[in-house]
Order: sequence, then C-alpha cells, then structure tokens
Amino acid sequence: MFDAAPAQPLVQVRDLKMYFPIYSGVLRRKTGDVKAVDGISFDIFKGETLGLVGESGCGKSTVGRALLRLYEPTAGSVSIGGTNVLSLGDEALRKTRPQMQMVFQDPQASLNPRMPVAAIIGEPLREHTDWDGQKILARVYELMDAVGLNRKFANRYPHEFSGGQRQRIGIARALALKPKFIVCDEPIAALDVSIQAQVVNLLEDLQDEFGLTYLFISHDLSMVRHIADRVAVMYLGRIAELSPRDGLYARPLHPYAEALLSAVPEPDPALARSRQRIILKGDVPSPANPPKGCNFCTRCPKVMDICRQVKPELAEVEPGRLVACHLYSEKTAAG
Repeated sequence: MFDAAPAQPLVQVRDLKMYFPIYSGVLRRKTGDVKAVDGISFDIFKGETLGLVGESGCGKSTVGRALLRLYEPTAGSVSIGGTNVLSLGDEALRKTRPQMQMVFQDPQASLNPRMPVAAIIGEPLREHTDWDGQKILARVYELMDAVGLNRKFANRYPHEFSGGQRQRIGIARALALKPKFIVCDEPIAALDVSIQAQVVNLLEDLQDEFGLTYLFISHDLSMVRHIADRVAVMYLGRIAELSPRDGLYARPLHPYAEALLSAVPEPDPALARSRQRIILKGDVPSPANPPKGCNFCTRCPKVMDICRQVKPELAEVEPGRLVACHLYSEKTAAG
C-alpha cells in the first residue's frame, strides 16, 4: 500500500475538461455544452490507489476514459510517466498504450463473444509485440494463473463464464502488456456482492505483485474504503474534496462528502444509532447548465451568499486534504 508520497507522481492531471456539444434545431447548430468534466486537477503516485467517487452522472467514468484518450478531452493536460498523453499523435499514442490500460464496468460487454479466452487475453500481445504464437500462449497461461483462471478454460468463450470470471478475463487482458497505470471503471458494479470482494482482493494482490497504480472509480463507498489510499469526491464534473482515505471517512470536510458518507451503512449498531443521516434536498443540476458559483450551492445545507456567486477552487486546507468550499476559504482568510 501507499506510505510516503514520492516527489514525482506517476499521473498528473491539470485542469482537465471534457465537454460534449449540444446540437439543436433543424440546422443542428451548436447551442451549448454538457460539461461532464469541468476543470479538475489531481495526482496519483506510483503504487497508489486513488478512489474516485460520486453519484451517478457526476463525470467519474468520463474522467477515466479521458485520461486514457478513449475520449478526446476538450482542454487540460494528462501526464503519465512524464509523457503528456493529450499531446501525442496517433502513432506515438499507440506506442504509449501498453503503459496505461482499463478494466471496464461490464465484463459481458467488454469481451468479444466470438473470441475464445486465449485470443482475448492475447490480443494486446499480437497488436503490440512481434512475439510468435507459442510465446503469446505461454504469456496467456501466465496471466490466467495470475488472475486465478484455470488454464483448461483457455479455449472457452465468454458466455461460458460467470460474471466474476469474465471480469478476471478483463483484468488479465489489461495486465498483458505490463502496464504501469490501470483505470478500474466500476469493475465490481455488475457483479454479485459475494464476488465483489474476490475481485477487489485480486486487484490488491496484483497491485502488490506487479507494482501497479490504480484509479479506482466506484459509487460503492464501503468498497472504496477497503481498496483506496486517497479518495477524490466528485460532484457535477468537479472535485469537491480530495483526502487520505482514513481522514475522509472519519471526518469529511466538504458538505457534499459529509452527506455522501452519511449514507454508508454502519455495521456497529451503537455507532449507527448515534450517526445523523444527511438527506440532500432537490435534484442535481444539469451539467449542461451548472449553477453560477459552487456546483453544490443549490443543495448545500451550509450555503452562503458567496457560494452562489464565486466558484471555489480546490485548495489544501489541512496537510494532504484539499477541499473546494468557501467554508474553508472564509476560515483561511479570517485566520
């Protein structure tokens, strides 16, 4: 697990924006943008797992896809291992692909139903190496062993596996080229609860074995608590809070993070009775028309006048804890 922050992060994201144009009318003129990701910045250190959480539609998965250039970001920079991947041409990007991989949410949809497992896991090797068939097969068997799949199943098709086994195939494929960085986009959301812990434990074991760095995207806050070293809380395309895991779960600073964590089930009955559940009123605004000031001002129980006018910047308010909230900028200014 992650202990001390090295001087140089493996992944550096600065002011990342991902806008999707809105076209309307008979002439299909552009009339606006859906601001799915609206200027976010964060670092991920080598060997660390950064959890990215938030409610559905807040832009979590879009961040993961934009980092790997599966979407072309509107603005910003993404540096992975010292290379700005957003500035690369097609050929240079293709050569960089082995360093960065993705585990998708739905293992059923992300595997080709017409290809056997050995072909699926070996596809990145055929695409990016000049290895012969024998060497590729040996590596496929190695990867199947690593993720706990029986080698005898190498010629079976995806529909012959359970959801958990299909996700293991997806993980093996992501590991094929020995990447440094893996985006896990809700990798357990489509799985039974009994299988979720197995997949998360597998990801942790593989991280220790291969020195992997993860961006773990999820809306399951109890699972993020288990796997993440630091957690970024997103709301409507922006990061509300970025804190070390234990600090965030013990004492969330941002009002949205507080409300989100109050909904996490507490197994201790005594603690559960004493805990106050925060119910947010109103609906999440449209990312096509976010509020003028803070994105959360329309639902925040601690809203102030400044929140409706000025967008708060993500700033360090305690060692290692970054929050985008005027409650803390007011305190900082007063202090």
